[in-house]
Amino acid sequence: MAGSGELKLLGVWTSPYVIRVRVVLNLKSLPYEYVEENLGSKSALLLGSNPVHKSVPVLLHGGRPVNESQVIVQYIDEVWAGTGPSVLPADPYERAVARFWAAYVDDKVGSAWQVMLFTCKTEEERAEAVSRAVAALETLEGALADCSGGKAFFGGESIGFVDVVLGGYLGWFGAVDKMIGRRLIDPARMPLLAKWEERFRAAEAAKGVVPDDADKMLEFLRTLLAWSASKSK
Repeated sequence: MAGSGELKLLGVWTSPYVIRVRVVLNLKSLPYEYVEENLGSKSALLLGSNPVHKSVPVLLHGGRPVNESQVIVQYIDEVWAGTGPSVLPADPYERAVARFWAAYVDDKVGSAWQVMLFTCKTEEERAEAVSRAVAALETLEGALADCSGGKAFFGGESIGFVDVVLGGYLGWFGAVDKMIGRRLIDPARMPLLAKWEERFRAAEAAKGVVPDDADKMLEFLRTLLAWSASKSK
């Protein structure tokens, strides 16, 4: 059977890419073993399973690795098509639209997130990245209105592909909000996305997976940046 075999996920609890995979596994009610990786000392299993990028997430299905979060999410949806809700739409056009917006999230929101937290050298660079993120989120406000058809999620009545891809970033959005003293998803400017965030965080599949402690996230960030700085010396 295509869906047979044990599942093991290698990840880091703060990673938006890992979070989206965990949410989908929960949506499908699939049992899996979660292994927390130490980015400062990556396991032999991780390095052997993802020798190209040496990064998380890695999904091991019956011992065989699947890499890259969007690929993993689509793999899970295809292999366990008859289990739980579908993440991608059945209609080919709607599926293409969902893939477009998921790619947009990682291209625009994800790139700005990287600069805001990890690569900016000055507050001016961070502010510019925040502006780029907000502009992308405002575009996604319109996409939510179009894709949802007035329903709860990008995927309609239930969480779909774009939802899990964007939802993976929500833990870090809370940390950024604390850093800059205002919300990235501003309810006044993005009322649909603000309500969407509330619904996504409250979903059973996201509980215990999407971080909600901004201070803990920022503490992790300081540790990670200190480790990265010491490694570069």
